[in-house]
Amino acid sequence: MEVVSNIKNYTLTQACSLTIGTFDGVHLGHRKIIQRLVSSAKDKNLLAVVLTFFPHPRMVLQPDSDIRLIDTLEEKKKILASLGVDVLVIHPFSKSFSRQSSSKFIRDVLVEKFKLKHLIIGYDHRFGRNREANVEDLIQAGETYNFEVEKIEAQEIESVNVSSTKVRNALENGDIEKATEYLHRPFKISGKVIEGNGLGRTIYFPTANILIEEDYKLLPRDGVYFIQTSIQNTRIYGMMNIGFRPTVEGKQRNIEVHLFDFSGDLYGHTLEVEFIQLLRTEIKFNSLEELKNQLLKDKAKCEELIPLS
Repeated sequence: MEVVSNIKNYTLTQACSLTIGTFDGVHLGHRKIIQRLVSSAKDKNLLAVVLTFFPHPRMVLQPDSDIRLIDTLEEKKKILASLGVDVLVIHPFSKSFSRQSSSKFIRDVLVEKFKLKHLIIGYDHRFGRNREANVEDLIQAGETYNFEVEKIEAQEIESVNVSSTKVRNALENGDIEKATEYLHRPFKISGKVIEGNGLGRTIYFPTANILIEEDYKLLPRDGVYFIQTSIQNTRIYGMMNIGFRPTVEGKQRNIEVHLFDFSGDLYGHTLEVEFIQLLRTEIKFNSLEELKNQLLKDKAKCEELIPLS
C-alpha cells in the first residue's frame, strides 16, 4: 500500500475508486466499506484509494472535546494495508481546509487530483464549508463530472450496530470483549520499552514499562489486563497494569507489562500488546507483600485463560 501524506502530493494518474472518512478504529462498519471499495476497484480495474484526515476533525473544530483515538496513524496504516487498499492519503485537517467549498473540493480534489471514477460514501455523509453538501450533491456532481456514486444505505450501516464512539465507550469501561467484537480484532497498543524503577523485580514480577509517544492514543480504563504479544514470531502471554500504582504512591499514569516465561532484554525495543480481558480494577494495597500475593492470583487467573495449543 502506498501512503501519501498530503492531497497535494498525490500524483498518480490511474483512475480510482475512492472512499472518504476518519475511519477511527477501522471497526466492523468501516471494514464493510473498505472491503466493498477494494472489491469494486478490482472489478472496475481502478485503484482502491482511501482519503482520511489527521488530526481528527473534532480535534481541530472542537478543541475542548478531548477526543482520544482508537488507533495511531501507524496502526491505521497496517490495518488498511491488510484489507487490500492500494493508496492511503492522509491529509492534514485544518480550519482552512474545512472552509473549502464543496464545489471546489469536488472539482479540484476528487476529479482533477484523484481522477475519480467511483465513490463509495455513507448515506449521511456531509462535506464542504459548514457541511453544506450531502450525498445527493455528490450524485449530481457525478453526472456532471462522469463519476459513479455508490451510497451505503442506512440499514446496511445500522445492521452492523457499531460506531467509533461505541468502541471508545467499551474501552473506557474496560469491556475488552465488546471492543474486540466491534473491531473484529484485538485492541492493541504499541510503544517503546523504557526503564522503570525496578520495583517489580523486588517482588519477582519484573515489568516492561511502555511509553506511548502518541498522546492522542486512547487507553482503556485503569486496571490489570490479560494480554498477549509476539516476540521474534513467538506468542507470549502476560498481564498489564495501567494506572498510577497507588500502593507505592505513584504520581503519573504508567503502563507496565509482565510477560510469562520470558527473560530477555526489551529496553529500547517497540512492543505491540493485544488486550484480551480486564482482570480487575487497580487497587491500593497496604504493603508490597499484599500486592505480590494479588499478582500471584492475577497470574493464576491468566494462566487459566491461556488457550490450549
